[in-house]
Amino acid sequence: MLWLESLKLIQFRNYLQSVFTFSERIIGICGANGTGKTNLLDAIHYLSLTKSYFSRPDAQSVSHGLMGLRIEGNLLLNNSAQKLVCILRENNKKEVSLNDEPYKKFSEHIGKFPCVMIAPDDVELITGGSELRRSFIDAILCQLDREYLQQLINYNKILQQRNSFLKQAAESGKMDEALLGILNEQLSKSGDHIYRKRESFMQEFLPKVIGHYHRIAAKTDSLELVYESQLKDASFIQLLRSGVQKDMILQRTNVGIHKDDLDITMNGIAFKAQASQGQRKSLLFALKLAEWDVLKEKKGFAPLLLLDDVFEKLDQQRMHNLLHWVCAENESQVFITDTHKERLTDQLTDIGVKFQIIELS
Repeated sequence: MLWLESLKLIQFRNYLQSVFTFSERIIGICGANGTGKTNLLDAIHYLSLTKSYFSRPDAQSVSHGLMGLRIEGNLLLNNSAQKLVCILRENNKKEVSLNDEPYKKFSEHIGKFPCVMIAPDDVELITGGSELRRSFIDAILCQLDREYLQQLINYNKILQQRNSFLKQAAESGKMDEALLGILNEQLSKSGDHIYRKRESFMQEFLPKVIGHYHRIAAKTDSLELVYESQLKDASFIQLLRSGVQKDMILQRTNVGIHKDDLDITMNGIAFKAQASQGQRKSLLFALKLAEWDVLKEKKGFAPLLLLDDVFEKLDQQRMHNLLHWVCAENESQVFITDTHKERLTDQLTDIGVKFQIIELS
């Protein structure tokens, strides 16, 4: 089991210097808006994935007007003590260490101490553009498969190079066919690997999502999720070669796995066009809990689960279904934030689990 025992924050967001000790598996974090509930969860995410959950630059996580930050966590992983430290120096250089041994590459850390976070704005995963859904799937696979992470890094680097090449060729009116061929081969090699991994993963992942949705929503909406990719109908290298004229005109690569998406429908109609707020929130939780499921199965222990302000836009029954599953039926350490101490206390008491309440002011 993965268990966070304590957390020390120095100059992280609104925490100039704070220490938290976690004595139970279920941790409720209560306080008014602006007291740092979300920041506390984000600090845990930092230790897990070496970065903020909210895609902000590292420097924006430093306390206002100061320079540098430090996050230190003491954890137990299968009863083995682990010390994690993330430091942002005054020169914006980031350092991450495990048991006082610094990592040479942050990618070496990804997946060792997995966590799953759910935040209010995550509903954009359902209603927003395809990039958000790709990033979600990539984030899971990167925690499971180091080779996938490396291939994704390679792909994005080569894609940037190919786009720069297209822009220069369009501006100069000259095309270096040999160089384009090399870029095509390199891009398709990494892209083919990523596509195969995504396709295989989706066959296991998507049924879990639908199962969780029906459990949380307590109804059998006709929900369908389909992984869409241009590579289903043609090889990547063929797509690149046949699309070069369009690429030249638009000065960017218009085919590839960076166009993949997760198509979500209900009763044959686009889900986001008809779903209620409760249905959208239920699907969001279903996606995240399926992520938690897969990580647990592949790692052999449950990831940390971070639930930020989950009570909003969920009715009493959906809330009970969600909390009962994550708190009573599983062994993950769960951190839950809420603005109302009484509401959270009542919900956890009703489920019948031991819990710790931390009040922020």
